[in-house]
Amino acid sequence: MGKHNETGRLGEQIAAEYLAAKGWNILHRNWRSAHRELDLIALDEQELVFIEIKTRSGTAFGFPEEAVSPPKQAHLRAAAEDFLEQNPEFTQARFDVVSILLHGNIVHEILHLRDAF
Repeated sequence: MGKHNETGRLGEQIAAEYLAAKGWNILHRNWRSAHRELDLIALDEQELVFIEIKTRSGTAFGFPEEAVSPPKQAHLRAAAEDFLEQNPEFTQARFDVVSILLHGNIVHEILHLRDAF
């Protein structure tokens, strides 16, 4: 497994623990439909939230949240539509981004952008 994959998995674990500590109910991790994926799907009280997690070990390529570009957002929206079609009990949702900066395996910063797009 490449270093970037390990960093991504670590970031997903950190984000899930961070949100669970805030009282969120994590429903799915790495939910897939065809070639689409949602990093986390959770309930913030009664609100369904699709969470994109971006983790970096530095800012040489920009801040993690900057990687959630308009094409990436469109991909996430399409995946969310698939999820909502398969789970009609949910009628509304929002998209959050959790940006994580690491120094080694140590969390330097977590930025949670609610209703990011």
